[in-house]
This record gives sequence, C-alpha cells and structure tokens, in this order.
Amino acid sequence: MAAEFLKSHGIDLQDEMSSVQFPSAIPPKSTGKPPSDIPAEDPSKSQISRRKINKILNVKLPCRDPNKTWDISIDNGIIASIEPHNPQSYDTASSPQILNGDKAFLLPSLCHPHIHLDKCFLLSDPKYADLSIQKGDFSEALSLTSEAKSRFTPEDLLRRGRWLVEESIAAGVTCMRAFVEVDATVRFKCLEAGLLLREQYRDACCIQICVFAQDPVFSGESAAENRELMEEAVRRDGVDVVGSTPYVEADEARMRENIDWAIDIAMKFDKHLDLHLDYNLDKSKEPMVYFVINALKKRDWTQKARQKKIMLGHCSRLTLLTSDQWYDLKRRICDLPISFVGLPTSDLFMMGRPSEPKEGSERVRGTLQIPQLIEVYQLQGTLGVNNVGNAFTPHGNCDPLSLASMCVGVYQAGTKRDAEVLYECISTRAKATIGSGNRNTLKVEKGDEADLVLFNTNAHKGGRPRATLQEVIYDAPGERSILRGGHIVHVEMS
Repeated sequence: MAAEFLKSHGIDLQDEMSSVQFPSAIPPKSTGKPPSDIPAEDPSKSQISRRKINKILNVKLPCRDPNKTWDISIDNGIIASIEPHNPQSYDTASSPQILNGDKAFLLPSLCHPHIHLDKCFLLSDPKYADLSIQKGDFSEALSLTSEAKSRFTPEDLLRRGRWLVEESIAAGVTCMRAFVEVDATVRFKCLEAGLLLREQYRDACCIQICVFAQDPVFSGESAAENRELMEEAVRRDGVDVVGSTPYVEADEARMRENIDWAIDIAMKFDKHLDLHLDYNLDKSKEPMVYFVINALKKRDWTQKARQKKIMLGHCSRLTLLTSDQWYDLKRRICDLPISFVGLPTSDLFMMGRPSEPKEGSERVRGTLQIPQLIEVYQLQGTLGVNNVGNAFTPHGNCDPLSLASMCVGVYQAGTKRDAEVLYECISTRAKATIGSGNRNTLKVEKGDEADLVLFNTNAHKGGRPRATLQEVIYDAPGERSILRGGHIVHVEMS
C-alpha cells in the first residue's frame, strides 16, 4: 500500500530503498523533469554508512569503577565480553573493526519514547512562513497546525521527517516512537511517509509507528470518518501503536468514549496504546487517568494484552496531586503496564500561563515530575522531546540529551543519582516504556545488543573531557560515535 501511494506521487519505493542502502548503486532516472511534488535537487537521497566494529577499547562504562577503563568485544551485534583494558592487546591501526575509545564514556544509546514525525520543523519551512505564532497558546497551536496539515504533501512530509530522523540518529537515537496523524484532512499521507522513513532508516534506527488521532473521533462533523480512517490505518503492516487525544473532544462524555474506543482497537489489533491525557491545570476537573485505569481493568488488559504497553503523555493535571493521591494512584495502577512520559519542552511552553498575562507573575511548571514518580512513587516514567519547531513547541532540537540537561534545572535534579535517572529516561528506561527493551539500568552487560553511544570522542585531541555521567548530563558533549547493532552508523544529512 505504501509503495502504491507514493508511486502515485512520483516516488519509487524500491529506488528510495536502494539509494539509502547502496547510495551509489542506482543512478537517478532521467525523466526530463522531476515529478511535480519533488524538487529538482531531491532531498530524499539520504546516505547511510555503516562500519562493523568487533572491539571497542579503553572506554569508561556507567555503574562500574570510574578509575578503570574497559575493552568490549562484539559478536553478531551482541556484546560478547567486557574485560579490563589491556593496552598491549590490540593494534587499533591494523583493523578498521577496532575502535579506540581513548577513555571516553560509552553508554547505552538514546531513545525518543514520544516524538511527532509529521509536524516537525513547520516554523523553519518557508512553505509555512505565514503560519507564525502570535499568541503562543494551545488553541492557536491547534489552529495553525490544522492549517499546515491541509497543505501537507508526500515530499514535504518526507523532507521534514528526514531532518528529524537524521538529526536524531546523529545525536545517538537508535529507537523512537514516532506519531503520525490520521484523519479526514491528511488521511494516510503522514502514515505512508512514516512507513517509508521507517524502512529507509531501519539499519540505523528502529522507528516504531504510532497512528495518532489528534483530531476528535466523537465530536464534530468528521468524527465518524476520523474513526474509520484510524481503524483502517491500524490494520497496516508496520503500525505498532494506537494513539489518541481524548482532551480534544467536546465534553467529558465523549472523552470517555474516545478512551474506550482507543483501548478497544489497540486490544483488537494487538497494539501498544499511547494516550495524550489530562493536559490541563484545573483542580476542578477530575483527572481522566482514573477512568483509563478502570477501563483497562474492565477489559483485563494485563492478561489479554500481556505483551503490550500503555503510555500516558503530558498528564499536567497530575502535577496538582498530593503525595497521598500519588500513592493512591500507584495502588490503583497495580500491575497494569502503564508508564508516564514527561514532555517538559512542550509543557513549559504551553502550561502555567498567568490568567492575566500583563499582571500575573506566577508561572506553574505544569510538567510531570518524572524523577519523583520513579524514585518516590515507584512508577514507570520517561522523558520525551515531543515536538520540534512547531507552534506547540517552537524551541528545542532532536537531541534527547539536551532535554535531560534542561531537566536538571526543571526538576532541580543535580545529584549523581539524578543524573543516572535522567539518562535512563532518555535511554534504557525510555526503550522499556515503549516495549523495545526490558530493563531500566544503565549498566552495559554481556549479552546486550550493541546499541551504544561513545561520548566526547575528541577529548584525546585536547577537547574538554567529561569524566563522569553527571558531566555528560550537565553539559552534553557534541562529539559522539553511534553504534547500532555493532556497527558505527553515520548519516550524511539531507
């Protein structure tokens, strides 16, 4: 289906795949002029280089003696051994398959547990120059994004999507949950682009596709059509997650219908579930999370959807809960596989605005205290970039580590343990929450997949070293080597 759709818009799926995996193998077709949707200098020809690595020498590792360095052997993409560094063992100049870490930090690779692929970088694209922010509130962001969606084309979606994926890989992301909207406006345009990008970058990054109902599915003239399109989209090969936004519905009754519907189709088609929920700071409103928990228990999710995870995003209303209410929420969740994803970049921009902008001075953060949820209430949590370069989140970038650095201040989290939790939330813990990993700890172990990031690779040339994980979090080093499945991955930016 993806190939047929894209072919109708002048994009050949087979050629696209070949150009990514073997950039020099297929020359461009001579058609006299480019297809109408694709510019003469086609930005779609991304080039991925991969170099197999068998050994990584002389690296620091998390959760081990900070005064020692280690040598790691990799076999078939899996860590085969971890031994104390022996400077006599190998001549790194003799083999391109041996990587000398020069005492740099080697950590598990990064993960986007929550990022929107289709509406990224709208504010930096000349095509949408007239859709600039005037108020900066949520209703304006919805309106501007709705107008932008009406102009989306396959070429446009692929171009901006590649920017996001490539910048993410360059930062060290080897796994992401990518949201693509499906509704009466865009129909399957965003989904088709997402599926193509998933295939093109599969050797560098595992892209989990979440079909997402941003628009109402029980309110308004297009509600029924939106539901039908979503239910068709969920059947597509390559779709992993059902996502919805109950709070865009017209009233609480229809919010509950939205939640019931999303749970039902996720269970019917054996998908993960991801809900944008409780995006408000109104104490008078009962948090919808309680309804979600009851609906999941009523359907016996834990037994009937045993391998599938549930993610709840934003949840700003829960920042107003007391400690006793958090413990009660933990008790209610019990064994449900629920995780909370904090989205501070977006939440800080959208939430906590004074009711009188010219007079009020109090600004509530309005973003989930993820470290506290993990450490105090023993809930599962993670951190996500969410949006990049649009009216919901005009600032920030695709680097999860820059988000973790920002969170040191947001959460006033500066201790050694805080640094470990923050890195887990953009790495191992993030992967676990989306069903792409099975543990939270940062400790690199024999038997792990060799999806890794080597930080501060220029320190041996006189660059400022980062001697501890805290320093990596406080001030993220720019120089990084990315390993995916035991291969160093490099993407030539589009």
